[in-house]
Amino acid sequence: MAYLIGMILGNGEIQRNSNSTTVTIDIPHKKLEIDDCKDVPIYVKASIIDIKGIIEPLIGEDLVVSQANTSTKMSFTKRNEDYTMREIVRFISGGVQHKSMTMNKELFELTTDEKKELLRGFADVTGHIRRSNQAFGQVGAHRVYIEIPANWQMVMDLANMLKDLDIPIQTIDFGHPNFRDAQRTKYDNGNHDFWKKEHQLKIWANEFLPVGFNITHKNKALLKYAEELLNVLDPETTHKFYWEKQIRRRHKPIHPGENDPILPECIRGKHFDSWTDLAAELGYHE
Repeated sequence: MAYLIGMILGNGEIQRNSNSTTVTIDIPHKKLEIDDCKDVPIYVKASIIDIKGIIEPLIGEDLVVSQANTSTKMSFTKRNEDYTMREIVRFISGGVQHKSMTMNKELFELTTDEKKELLRGFADVTGHIRRSNQAFGQVGAHRVYIEIPANWQMVMDLANMLKDLDIPIQTIDFGHPNFRDAQRTKYDNGNHDFWKKEHQLKIWANEFLPVGFNITHKNKALLKYAEELLNVLDPETTHKFYWEKQIRRRHKPIHPGENDPILPECIRGKHFDSWTDLAAELGYHE
């Protein structure tokens, strides 16, 4: 159940009618820059066998799987009064799209292994690792990216669940004007909405190993890049939360987007020179 909930929270959609509910999970085909992974759909298709083995005994029926060039979709339908379906809807707080879903507080009471399963499900559908995900352009400084579209609460939920597992986040690239258009270059050139992008949680590859992926090609890349990372960085360097490090703040100009109504009310109208200040304001802190 934890793994399934993670997949739904990561990239799921709920369609309800008077009698039944259909759950659809979308796994995008992110291309990886490694020599032996040139046909992502084939790798995902192979992993679906294992995923079906996890989910189908829980839901008591077969998953319907369809595949296109850009993604693989899995879906199932159950009656509204079905216990499993009622639990799913409760755990995602009644949301219907991953943009509007939030974690039920009970999910933070899961065991350590269950939290890992939930995060693995989330990462399978919206996480990726590739050679270009290097920090500061440093060769070997590989990171896992977990992308979250326009769901501020989900960013904090994931960050705090990772903290529960003692997994630090290297940085959060917020979909906020102070970080996605920090020098207001795009705004001054007339592209006022350039900063309205997905949020990205970035985690050192070796730190993400306790969670990992069930999607075969993603986990294969994680193992490869975590090994490469440990040739250039030591665990003492990577295993630090932002409040355990010196914070570098570079002054950013005031951006008109800071007052945009799309931002949560608690941070609307506020200026941030560091992602750490924004994270603390939203609830990710020591």
